[in-house]
Amino acid sequence: MKVQQIIVVGQNQVELQERDLDDRLGPDEILVKTEWTFISAGTELANYTGKEPQVFQKGSWCAYPWNSGYANVGIVMNTGSEVSCCKVGDRVFTFGSHSSMVKWNQKKLVVAVPDEIAPDIAVATRMAGVATAALLMADMPVYPWVVVFGLGMVGNLAAQAFRIKGGRVIGVDPVENRRRLASRCGIRHVIGGSPDEVQQLIFSLTEGAMADIAVEATGLTPVILQAVRAAANFGQVILLGSPRAPFQGDMTPVFSDIHLRYITVRGALEWGPPSYPPTSAVGGRTSAMISLYEKQKMIFDWVQRGEMQIDPLISHRIRPAQIKEAYEGLLRQPDIYIGVAIDWR
Repeated sequence: MKVQQIIVVGQNQVELQERDLDDRLGPDEILVKTEWTFISAGTELANYTGKEPQVFQKGSWCAYPWNSGYANVGIVMNTGSEVSCCKVGDRVFTFGSHSSMVKWNQKKLVVAVPDEIAPDIAVATRMAGVATAALLMADMPVYPWVVVFGLGMVGNLAAQAFRIKGGRVIGVDPVENRRRLASRCGIRHVIGGSPDEVQQLIFSLTEGAMADIAVEATGLTPVILQAVRAAANFGQVILLGSPRAPFQGDMTPVFSDIHLRYITVRGALEWGPPSYPPTSAVGGRTSAMISLYEKQKMIFDWVQRGEMQIDPLISHRIRPAQIKEAYEGLLRQPDIYIGVAIDWR
């Protein structure tokens, strides 16, 4: 079977190519005709630009040439003999790539898309899956002050998630357009300015209490340092962004601050939880950790109830052939290109 596939072929090189897909299915596999995919700006741009060093390591998960993307919504065309999660004709959400047709194993993750959610909105919730890793990793007290540094799509959705769960959220971003968008999505306090100005504003808004939880959503080490400063004594710093850029400086004062003020620093990469709820032989749950499946169902529920805003964050809807334009826009005009959905219909 011939399919269209977006492939990052080298540093700053991306192409829409035709390739062969073996449509014979194993027992646990499904064949999905793609309707929409969504660009994960952090991971995909890091691989596109070569900022991620593994792209140059043969055999790595993202080595060139790399089939990009991991957010896919489409219609099930065929199923293997052991598939129980869906049937032909169902609309499903998977971590499939940017391709007109994907073959996917149900053991990885398959979630039915509710009829009330449009497929372009459903696929964009993939970024909420990334963002809510911060929520799951936080030890959240009652009515906490939460400061989110970085209001790109992931940071915006993290701020929304903490707000939904009862946090008093402050969003921080130097870009006015992103601050306005966060306000539109229900974030009450949005601030910008120099690092010192931001710290003073946080102090004022919290009446000196500072952040019970400080979320870093950019992956930039200087911003991590800001998050540590913003944390209250006994507070938490959640590293939601993936640090990739080199940084030189004296880190001893930062570690001393963490040490002296009892600050907890936690990583929040989304891939830690299991795909599905782990159960025992008799059907009982064996872990308190929420699975990726349950997390996605929770996000769909928030969207259905109008608690999480997704549509304002989709700044562009494009055709697959426009992928180079989209990558360059996300890279060079991040205040304009917030979220990009790809229409394969």
